[in-house]
Amino acid sequence: MELLRKWLGHPEDIYNLLRFKMGGYRAVMPRMDTDSLGCGLRTCYRYLNQTSRSFAAVIQALDGELRHAVCIFYLVLRALDTVEDDMSIPLDVKVPMLHEFHSHLYQPDWKYTESKEKDRQVLEDFPTISMEFRNLSKVYQDVISDICHKMGVGMAEFLEKKVDSQHEWDKYCHYVAGLVGIGLSRLFSASELEDSIVGQDTDLANSMGLFLQKTNIIRDYLEDQLEGREFWPREVWSRYAKKLSDLAKPENIDVAVQCLNELITNALHHVPDVLTYLSRLKNQSVFNFCAIPQVMAIATLAACYNNQQVFRGVVKIRKGQAVTLMMDATNIQAVKAIMYQYVEEIYQKIPSTDPSSNKTQQVIASIRALSLPSSPMASRHHYSPIYLSCAMLLAALSWQYLSTLSKATEEYVQDN
Repeated sequence: MELLRKWLGHPEDIYNLLRFKMGGYRAVMPRMDTDSLGCGLRTCYRYLNQTSRSFAAVIQALDGELRHAVCIFYLVLRALDTVEDDMSIPLDVKVPMLHEFHSHLYQPDWKYTESKEKDRQVLEDFPTISMEFRNLSKVYQDVISDICHKMGVGMAEFLEKKVDSQHEWDKYCHYVAGLVGIGLSRLFSASELEDSIVGQDTDLANSMGLFLQKTNIIRDYLEDQLEGREFWPREVWSRYAKKLSDLAKPENIDVAVQCLNELITNALHHVPDVLTYLSRLKNQSVFNFCAIPQVMAIATLAACYNNQQVFRGVVKIRKGQAVTLMMDATNIQAVKAIMYQYVEEIYQKIPSTDPSSNKTQQVIASIRALSLPSSPMASRHHYSPIYLSCAMLLAALSWQYLSTLSKATEEYVQDN
């Protein structure tokens, strides 16, 4: 992916905007001192910047040694994902590679130089990544190796089969996103920046990943169709059409929207787990890292709900909306207020004739119970002095910067 460099030329500076706190200013952060890092670690951060426009910034905003562990975790999974995406690798070669990939972390000379993918540098210079992996504390190594192994096995399983049942949809999303949430949570706890329960409660961590992945899959229906990919579960869409591609036909738009609404309702069931997970976090950098993609996801689902545009083009969060979400999501009460606002938007759009209307109303009621604003400070319509200062700063930024930043935030849900 193209490297994002619009504000002072450093992706970590983009994330400085997010470091305004309700209790005080932290808008101006010192940049990460890459000059103090060893050659291998500097190379890893360069690969991070080259392969991710959004996560490069937020990873480098994490505190302490956790930053390096998450950077290496990201690159290892990016390398694994590059193998899975490379259609030039025959299946009889790819399947064993995916199963055995975690073992290469302990093989100093292993690399793969035949990939045709755009991110092939993480495979061609895997010895640098694996060296920095082995330089991490053992507690971090164990987490990364374990998640890499499980994800490789899961990727191999779904190489030649489509997602049929809702159970398989959850299973697929677990392999490609839930395991990332579990791995990150275990790293958070291993760093001692978060309590042990954060890493131990794998159900909540899995839900964090599933909510993001399902949002991505729902939103990207048309793009996936155009590229020959199918991730919507057959068990759901087959009730509305003979083929998944039929949902894009104008004559099927009514049933297509009903199918869309049912899948969004399914995804909303993860929100209570998301709120419970976020309520346990203590470290501000970890909270920001976790909360921002979740509020982007709920805003995306609200924009997609009952929206025919999902089958005609791309549904995007507005630029100002994306920036405001990034700046607001700095504490659990603010996140609850954001969730409340967007599920209310969905509630107001529920058609009385929609087959899933009762289920949608029920899940929204459960989210309301957890996220109902309890004080004026929790309301997104309460503009504190710090918020006004942020707004003034944003007003001073150029449209070019806003366009670039919003592009990164829109990719946040899908960039993993």
